[in-house]
Amino acid sequence: MATIRRILVAVKDPQARSQPAVLKAAQLARACGATVELFHTLSTPLYADLYAFGAQSLESLEADLRQQSLRRLDGIADRLRLHGIRVAISAQWDFPPYEAVIRRAMRIKADLIVAARHAGRFVAPWLLRLTDWELVRQSPIPVLLVKKANAYRHPAVLVAIDPGHAFEKPLRLDGKLLALGETVSAGLHGSLHAVHAYARVPVATLQSRAMTTRLLQKVQKATERTAQARMTRALRGSGVARSRRYLVGAHPIDAILGAASKSRCALVVMGAVSRSGLKNLLIGNTAERILDELACDILVAKPGRFKSRVPPKTRGPRLMVSAPMGQLGYY
Repeated sequence: MATIRRILVAVKDPQARSQPAVLKAAQLARACGATVELFHTLSTPLYADLYAFGAQSLESLEADLRQQSLRRLDGIADRLRLHGIRVAISAQWDFPPYEAVIRRAMRIKADLIVAARHAGRFVAPWLLRLTDWELVRQSPIPVLLVKKANAYRHPAVLVAIDPGHAFEKPLRLDGKLLALGETVSAGLHGSLHAVHAYARVPVATLQSRAMTTRLLQKVQKATERTAQARMTRALRGSGVARSRRYLVGAHPIDAILGAASKSRCALVVMGAVSRSGLKNLLIGNTAERILDELACDILVAKPGRFKSRVPPKTRGPRLMVSAPMGQLGYY
């Protein structure tokens, strides 16, 4: 099983009445004996009049706003401490928020990041929803995106594996995903499920001009047997009962959605391999494309060799300065 010792919770709004990410992080912390840090990023620009604020005034304003956030975080933390959970709090001026969360998680050596999913839909969803997409794409630490507000109650945990590695997943990622799924399901007294999507007809076969109906059926049966053998091998020793294994000859998105519905899972554990360039922008990987489709929570992990491109140094506050146009001068 995977070890979860430190959990970083990204608290988007410390004043919000409902904090589903905090609630579920607390459940996992109690189940795993982990510590929790509640972290809030102060990323809103400070608008300052050039002549009304001096350097000391700006520093005081930054400090006051940070202290307000810390007091609110401490109020949330106190409620968790009543249940015996060890909780720390932190608030920093930094931007963009997803980078700030990753930086903080790496600094405290967190084993898991928990964040509530941004609600609503964008006009152009293929351009990615920055905070959610980029947090998933760039974090080297597993990210739990919380979409459901209700607490976990003996949850079904569905792990999406790719033992055929047809979708560019490294060899060891399946083991990491299964270990995470086992840790969560065992800690929360739930059940562990697994889904494997495979292509019923290999691309090389489709390119053949001599394909007949009988031959096509033969190829499909052979492909299914191979996929079944790979799945059995991948799940050996995992504790996933045969009745909770879903082998689906379909695209990964359709397979995961179908298995999630059938298992009534509260959480899907899946892998992501971040790719750069135009292909990633227009298509994205399976984890990114499925975020809007799944109704349940999603836990996304990367292969061990993944390196984040997020710079380690915080950026501090963003300052927007205003001054009379005639006083600035141009060159």
